Amino acid sequence: MTQLMTHTYATPFGDLTVIATAEDGVVRASGFRTLAATAETLPTRLRRLPLGEGEVPQVTRAIEAWLEGDGSLLGDVKAEQDGGPFHQAAWAALRTVPSGVAVSYQELAELAGSPRASRAAGSACARNALAPFVPCHRVIKSGGELGYYGFGGADAKGAMLALEGATQFIERTQLAAAR
Repeated sequence: MTQLMTHTYATPFGDLTVIATAEDGVVRASGFRTLAATAETLPTRLRRLPLGEGEVPQVTRAIEAWLEGDGSLLGDVKAEQDGGPFHQAAWAALRTVPSGVAVSYQELAELAGSPRASRAAGSACARNALAPFVPCHRVIKSGGELGYYGFGGADAKGAMLALEGATQFIERTQLAAAR
């Protein structure tokens, strides 16, 4: 029988809960919320599986590197979530955005192959159940403002970008303020 492994990591942004399938180590749900709230984001077919505490070594390595400023390993962690074709394309595109870089919702839509779908790109970020492995914190408004972040607000989003060494969003914000 398939089992889900759970582990919670202490981060400066709050506790990060990760749920992965034990057999393959694929992250199925994660985020800066309680285990119960994270489990609610699991696809229906996985919600009835037994939960056990345990780390996935690749996840632990990626989180440790990220907390030291290198978020590049986050995209290497196997992660899957349910969603329609555009959401899947947007989430895949997000995993290609380098650590330390912020893109706009418009740029994310372009990366996902639908340049006119910036609102849908925002929807994909809002429905992302795999933060930070699908790094929606790297998406900002076109004018340079940080915008909404469902895992702790704009302050947490800015702190995550700063941790990764992102300066582009700061420059955009300063340019927008100067106009």
